[in-house]
Amino acid sequence: MQFQFSSFADFLVMDGHGVYVWVSYAITFAALAAMALYPWLTRRRLQRELQHQQRIAQRRRKVKEGRQVVEETA
Repeated sequence: MQFQFSSFADFLVMDGHGVYVWVSYAITFAALAAMALYPWLTRRRLQRELQHQQRIAQRRRKVKEGRQVVEETA
């Protein structure tokens, strides 16, 4: 089996085209990582927002119950 490049350094340089090839790979992998992470981060944000809204609703129910107890005793 014969390799195209004589050394690893030649492989990285790729006859002067290495910069373009490796930048293309980096951009592709960054885009794939972003597409994989975006739904996960969005779900986490929405879960935190839902928990926050639920805490607010619980506090409002407690306040409302407290007012009803005060009105019944008055």
